[in-house]
Amino acid sequence: MTGAASVAAITWTTRLVGLVAVLSVVLPAGRRGMRGRVAEWLELPQDATTGAAAVVLVTGVLLILLASGLRRRKRRAWQLALAASVLLALSHLGLRHVLGAGLVSVALAVALLANRRHFIALPDPVTGQWRAVRVFLQLLLAGLVINFALLSFAPHSFVEPMAWQGRFAYAALALIGIGGPAVFHAMWLDDLTTSVGLLFGLGAVLVAAYFLLRSAEPAPHLSEEEKARLRDLLAQHGARDSLGYFALRDDKFAVFSKTGKAAVTYRVIAGAAVASADPLGDSEAWPGAIEEFLEVCRRHGWVPAAMGTSELGATVWARYHLDVLEIGDEAVVDASTFTLDGRIMRGVRQAVSRTKRAGYEVRVRRAEDLAEGELAELEALAANWRGSDTERGFSMALGRMGDPGSVLVTAEQEGRIRGLLQFVPWGTDGLSLDVMRRDRTADNGVNELMISELLLVAREHGVRYVSLNFAAFRKLMEQGRRIGAGPVARVSANVLGWASHWIQIESLYRFNAKFQPNWVPRYLVYPGVRELPRVGVAVFEAEGLGGRSRWLMRMLQR
Repeated sequence: MTGAASVAAITWTTRLVGLVAVLSVVLPAGRRGMRGRVAEWLELPQDATTGAAAVVLVTGVLLILLASGLRRRKRRAWQLALAASVLLALSHLGLRHVLGAGLVSVALAVALLANRRHFIALPDPVTGQWRAVRVFLQLLLAGLVINFALLSFAPHSFVEPMAWQGRFAYAALALIGIGGPAVFHAMWLDDLTTSVGLLFGLGAVLVAAYFLLRSAEPAPHLSEEEKARLRDLLAQHGARDSLGYFALRDDKFAVFSKTGKAAVTYRVIAGAAVASADPLGDSEAWPGAIEEFLEVCRRHGWVPAAMGTSELGATVWARYHLDVLEIGDEAVVDASTFTLDGRIMRGVRQAVSRTKRAGYEVRVRRAEDLAEGELAELEALAANWRGSDTERGFSMALGRMGDPGSVLVTAEQEGRIRGLLQFVPWGTDGLSLDVMRRDRTADNGVNELMISELLLVAREHGVRYVSLNFAAFRKLMEQGRRIGAGPVARVSANVLGWASHWIQIESLYRFNAKFQPNWVPRYLVYPGVRELPRVGVAVFEAEGLGGRSRWLMRMLQR
């Protein structure tokens, strides 16, 4: 059996063993006659059987959680799964399932030992290594305090009086499902303290396991040396990809080919390493950079992916047995032929005329030509006009303003700035749209005015090509709106239209189409359908469009 097949078999076996362990405790048929012959031979007390059941339940859930790490060949997951399988086998000595789930647990432990060579992925870099220990102790302490308080303040008619040592012992034993030295007259109080103890005891183990096993995300950064090397690659080959300059975002890592002639920039989210756009540098050297990137992913057990690649980039990535999905089109306008004349440009022309009559004037300037303090003012306005708490964009956004060579376009009305665009360099004769913001009280048509004015004066700044917004799933949208479109195309377009209420899909497509651009397809590269949900979550979160619940993540990280 190959290594991949062995890992897959062990992963599913781990899930199955964990599920069987949970069902053996949760289902009525499993709980009935729980005490086993081994427990009777060893003359173990009934409380030991109850405690064993609690351990089986927690260990079963833990094995289900560990299966994801095993699939990624994580060494830490292998170590914990081995320990959990041995613990599960020992726990079944107190239950009647010893000849069933107990033996299966032993078989799992043997399989893990026999295949240890396949689980070599390094642990994810973790910030706050002691968080799991802290959360574990906090939950245990909370359960201990709650039960101690319940026993201390309950009337004597509910529970026999006990010394503080007895109340403490009962509260501690309740955390593992074992009854302590308490005599209850009210059964509801007995049930309540038992439930509180098990809830906080199991919760402590499972939440701590989450922090220990979760796909930690190393804090991304580019060193000054790496930035200098990336800028050198852009200076030599930056004209090939309109998204190349966005590789200089601060929240990325970079890996270079052995020759140093190409590089891949990426970020790690939810266990996926997402590269942005095409590799930088000489396209002949891309395979070397991609191989280095894939090796980093193998060492850490990350799922490799690339967002927003060109057709050439997707072709090179596909050589490494990765799937490719077309996710939309980039709108690129040839400024040398752009004009507002003609019937087809009537809508833009009217919007421009209307905003000019309202007193709007447009200024187009290089970042280095801004007056002192003006950049800080524009940054404050852009942050204030942003429609969400987080800055959107990853593969097609820079995340900062005022880089040398960038172009800023402002729309002013009576001396007050009402709209702002920032374009970053694309080689020597191109610009890529980075920031597009406007005052919420500004007139409709301000964005059309700023873009059209930039396109009309682009030649004066030595610019020919201007890349505008990305239109996600443009072809699906366009095909589904055509007369005679098939049912699948119509449904796809309707779903995208519905999603546009939350994510700008249809509105961006229609806005871009006003300027009669050339549509350049962009692709998502990923290992396969099985990994697509994880990659999708990582991409959505990287682009600031959602992903994992931010509220839940903040709560868990406190």
